Amino acid sequence: MSKKKRAQAQDSNEGKQERDDRIEMEGTVDECLPGTLFRVKTTLGTFVLCTLAGKLRTNHIRLLPGDAVSIEVSPYDTTRGRVCWRRKG
Repeated sequence: MSKKKRAQAQDSNEGKQERDDRIEMEGTVDECLPGTLFRVKTTLGTFVLCTLAGKLRTNHIRLLPGDAVSIEVSPYDTTRGRVCWRRKG
């Protein structure tokens, strides 16, 4: 592998590091809203308006009220987030 290709490979891997500026929370889907929006009640008792993450959208994962989910919330606006995983149970 040439030096140029190695440098390009390193540059492409730099953007794939995990971000540390989001808060992960657990909760349950309280209400399904139009436009793939969901009102999620977190374990802390707060409500967060969430949208589906890209992987859930492309794999056609369905969410129903009562489903346990894992969400990511921005520290700047804790009233909005996105659903990353649907948990079993």
